[in-house]
Amino acid sequence: MPLPDRRDLIADAAISTVASAGLRGLTHRAVDTAAGLPAGSTSYYFRTRSALISACYLRLAELTVADVDRWQAEHGGPDPDSAAEALAVLLHHWLTVGRDRQLARFELSLEATRRPELRAGLETAGLAARSRATALLAALGAPHPVQAADLLVAWTDGLLYDRLAGAPAASRPAPDVTELTPVVRRMLTAALAA
Repeated sequence: MPLPDRRDLIADAAISTVASAGLRGLTHRAVDTAAGLPAGSTSYYFRTRSALISACYLRLAELTVADVDRWQAEHGGPDPDSAAEALAVLLHHWLTVGRDRQLARFELSLEATRRPELRAGLETAGLAARSRATALLAALGAPHPVQAADLLVAWTDGLLYDRLAGAPAASRPAPDVTELTPVVRRMLTAALAA
């Protein structure tokens, strides 16, 4: 496996830093340490904190699209049942192994609502995931795939937020794939009817 690009390494370390320490902990020095790089490396590639946050958005979008493409290729089929199973596997991944990335994404999204200069990066990142959802729903026969994708993404984000940061997050374990599959099946059925 090739070594990650230096920018990707820094963005990944920044995402991990945001997940563990919040945006208050996101400093160039903290990212250098987390990435195992010499002091000043992060600021060489991303001069400002805003540039570093934008790099996080773009890297999160890239990783999310890669996750979706990989799971769809491995698990997804051309029918709603196969798609529901594939999405349940993907959500389980994001609730467990990919938990930190999702927490960082929520934290960064909230920051963009308060800082307009960051909004464009967030919107670019969000469009990549929505285009994948739109293509999936179009392939499944949704009469209005763009609107259906908006619903599916919103429901998916709501489920992720509830289980990772909402009130029950500390007291309930992440649902397993068998629990998630019927929930996702209902979401897909509703989205396909939209």
